[in-house]
Amino acid sequence: MNPIEKLSIDAIRILAAETVENAKSGHPGMAIGAAPIAYALWKHMRHNPGNAKWMGRDRFVLSAGHASALEYAMLHLYGYDVSMDDMKRFRQWDSNTPGHPEHGHTEGVEATTGPLGQGIAMAVGMALAETHLAAKYNMEGYRVFDNRTYALCGDGCLMEGVAYEAVSLAGTLKLNKLTLIYDRNCVTIEGSTELAFEENVAARFAACGWQVINVDDGNDVDAISRALRISDGMDKPSLIIVNTRIAYGTPKEGSNSAHGSPLGAENIAIMKANYGWEFDEPFTVPDEVYAHFRQLAASNAEANAAYDDMLRGYAATNGELYAQLMADMSGEVPAGLLEELEHMAFEGSVSTRSASGKALNLIAKRLPSLIGGSADLAPSNLTELSGYEYYSPQHRSGKNLHFGIREFAMAAVCNGMALYGGLRPFCATFLVFADYLKPALRLSALMKLPVMYVMTHDSIGVGEDGPTHQPIEQIAMLRATPGVKVFRPADGKETAAAYISALASDSPAVLALSRQNLPTYEATGIGALRGGYVLNRPKGDPDVVLLATGSEVELICKAADELAVRGYTAQVVSMPCAELFDEQDAAYRQSVIPPHIRARVAVEAGCGFGWHKYVGLDGEVVCIDRFGASAPAKTVFEKLSMTTQSVLEAALRTIRR
Repeated sequence: MNPIEKLSIDAIRILAAETVENAKSGHPGMAIGAAPIAYALWKHMRHNPGNAKWMGRDRFVLSAGHASALEYAMLHLYGYDVSMDDMKRFRQWDSNTPGHPEHGHTEGVEATTGPLGQGIAMAVGMALAETHLAAKYNMEGYRVFDNRTYALCGDGCLMEGVAYEAVSLAGTLKLNKLTLIYDRNCVTIEGSTELAFEENVAARFAACGWQVINVDDGNDVDAISRALRISDGMDKPSLIIVNTRIAYGTPKEGSNSAHGSPLGAENIAIMKANYGWEFDEPFTVPDEVYAHFRQLAASNAEANAAYDDMLRGYAATNGELYAQLMADMSGEVPAGLLEELEHMAFEGSVSTRSASGKALNLIAKRLPSLIGGSADLAPSNLTELSGYEYYSPQHRSGKNLHFGIREFAMAAVCNGMALYGGLRPFCATFLVFADYLKPALRLSALMKLPVMYVMTHDSIGVGEDGPTHQPIEQIAMLRATPGVKVFRPADGKETAAAYISALASDSPAVLALSRQNLPTYEATGIGALRGGYVLNRPKGDPDVVLLATGSEVELICKAADELAVRGYTAQVVSMPCAELFDEQDAAYRQSVIPPHIRARVAVEAGCGFGWHKYVGLDGEVVCIDRFGASAPAKTVFEKLSMTTQSVLEAALRTIRR
């Protein structure tokens, strides 16, 4: 390590420590110990502070997001839009430097991280996206997609199951442009990793098909740089294990107390003395360090300029392909696609999973950026894109993905693909297994990523599979997640409308779809885009308002007919997406659910949580606030009182109150 490298690394360490100290909150230990890794890696990567969205850049994901002070220090020193004032406002309200990295908030941050392990899975998605787009768009002499993806993790990331789900998939898919750097400091919040994590990480990664490279000394920048160069030439993903000391060079070196607490002013003073740091004033960076990082950034700016020249040549010689590339990167939906979905024809009884499969295949033909698959359930989810290959090391252009039985990693990998750009990913499983992937769905919402979640077998209609596979509380859980649109369509036309909404959105959408066939209604259709709408509006004021989603719309339609025989009128409302309905203006919402009609009944084959805001104190919810049972679907519906008769009785009670 030459003098300017040492001075630069010391500057990273001290800036990170002072950032945490000033906030009186944060995680200084890894940021200090991993500073040589960050220095070597960012020097090795292609990235340009003058153009943070450069399409040809390498991607960096800080999976160990608690070490955010390290990433912010690197962004600041390289000249991204992270000022010294931003460093001083670390973890404060409306700061540019939040407690954990947030994509779309801080320039240069490629992914929102903090929930450990998910950064690794998102990096896998980014690496997968690069190979797919390269197969699709690269031409001889024009390597439009030729970047690498790097992720930095700690011991904690590798204890999370999602990490190894993704690692196994990456090895199987031979994602050779993926490098994971493991900061092995052997410390977690509670103490030494010997307490709960003594596995042979190298052997496990090797067994998953990864190249493993060891760096004994985490301060050896040259050794880290050599390891990075070796990883670039591999035909498989690479793990670089770097042995470090948490809070290196401070009185708390090697201590778990350095993980998540400021060092204290006295310890920072000792740290500076140990480093030979000459500046007592906090947040001081020597001019020669800034000059060094500007020089490193300048070489990347030259690489960016050369890439742009190449891209102009590509546009001149491959105009049609370039236009499609730009459309994909912008997220543009082809003209006419939404109209085609709106006019899809469905007749008779059809399951909404079947309608979804039909809609997905239409979208695949018109939207080149569509890619996705299922967690080993494609024949049940009906999500296979007909006529397209499955993605594999031999067929990188495949639009169908085999995720294996890895729901959590599947969703996180889709997040990574969406973050990379140029792709519109979807993933699929049974609705009950939303529990497995919820943390990744939450990050989809936080990052405003338009990932489509296709979740079939949406109710007790699963029947004989029993309570383990019959979702009860999942819809309420998903609806409670901010930024997620949850659709439970009543028929094929509402299913098509759900896809229209999802494709036009910049946020994740969940489609909860039936296995059993449902009738097609004359009055359903594009009105579903308002979330809730009237299927049957009587003349004058109705005696009762009946609301339902999905398969239970059939129940309220039949109940309305039974009420009519008894001389009562019902306003029948389909509510495929409560979130969209809540976004409508008050006048529209009141036209659907008249406020002066207090007799209201909501019906859904799941828990009743959330429905009372629509039915009020005088209304009723016909629901299932218990787990299901194993029996034929018709029997389960009857035994759990999810019947026309139950709806009718509830309606009569509310009318007569």
